[in-house]
Amino acid sequence: MRIRTTVAAVSGGLVLAALAVPAAQADGGGLHKPTAAERFGFSRAAMRAADDAELPVVSSVQVNGGKAIVAGTSGVKTFTVSLTASHSAGIQDAYIDLWHGRDTDHVDGVFAPNEQNATCTAVSTTTSTCKLTITVDFGRELYMNSLAGTWHVTAAAMAADEAGTDYWNDFHGTHKLQRLSKLTANASPEPVKKGKTITVTGKLTRANWETRKYAGYSTQPVKLQFRKKDSDTYTTVKTVKTNSKGDLKTTVKATVDGYFRWSFAGTSTTPAVNAAGDFIDVK
Repeated sequence: MRIRTTVAAVSGGLVLAALAVPAAQADGGGLHKPTAAERFGFSRAAMRAADDAELPVVSSVQVNGGKAIVAGTSGVKTFTVSLTASHSAGIQDAYIDLWHGRDTDHVDGVFAPNEQNATCTAVSTTTSTCKLTITVDFGRELYMNSLAGTWHVTAAAMAADEAGTDYWNDFHGTHKLQRLSKLTANASPEPVKKGKTITVTGKLTRANWETRKYAGYSTQPVKLQFRKKDSDTYTTVKTVKTNSKGDLKTTVKATVDGYFRWSFAGTSTTPAVNAAGDFIDVK
C-alpha cells in the first residue's frame, strides 16, 4: 500500500508531464505506472506528517460497471471507472488505474485514465463519487496472452482540505481482463427421421493477442444443450471436451423439432459464450 499526504497546489508541469507518458511505453524493461507524486504532487514535509493526518476513506470502487473487460484481437474500448470516498473536508479529486505485474516495480500492463482530473459529484458535505474514463487499444496494448486474468486496481482520493491530503493504494482491488471467445454449432443431417442419429459439431476459439488471430481452446468442457421448437429454455444433454484444436463432436438421437447449441461456462481468462442454436427438423 502507498499512502501519501500531498499538497493541493502542485506544479502543472509535473502532472502534465507525467500524464503525457503513454501507458504502454517501455521503461527499463517494464511499463511506466503513474505514482502518487506524478498524479497529485507532494511535499517532503507533508509526507512526513502523513501518519498524523486524517486520510480520505475509499468505500467503493467500480470498473466497467462491474463487468470483466473482454478483448478481441483488435479494436478500441472506452470504459468508466469510479470510486466513492469520504473526508471531513470533502473530496476534490480521485485517481484509478488498472495494472498487471508482480509488483509496481515489475509492471507489464497499465491502463491509465484519460482525464487529468476526475469528475467528482458530492453526495454529502464529506462524501463524493468521482468518475474517470479509460481507453484501451487492444491491438497495441495487449501484446501477450499472459496479460489475461487478474489485474490490480489502484485507487486514490484527494481531500479538499488545505493540505490536499490523499489516500493512495496500488493494491486496492482486482479486476478481470479476458480473451474474447467464440463458439459455433452445427447439427446434421437435416431433415432427419425420428429416432435416427444426428451429429453435432462445433468449435471453441478465443483471441490470441500475440498472433492477432483466433485459435482453438483445447481440453475445455462444453455442454451440448437442446430446446424444443416451442420452448425458450435450453436443457443440457451431455458435456464434451474440446480436442487440441478446439473442435467439438458428438452424436445424439433425433426426437422432436428443436435447436442444438454448445454452451461454454468460461474460465478466469476467457468469458462464457453460447453458440447460436442450430435447428433440426425431425420428420
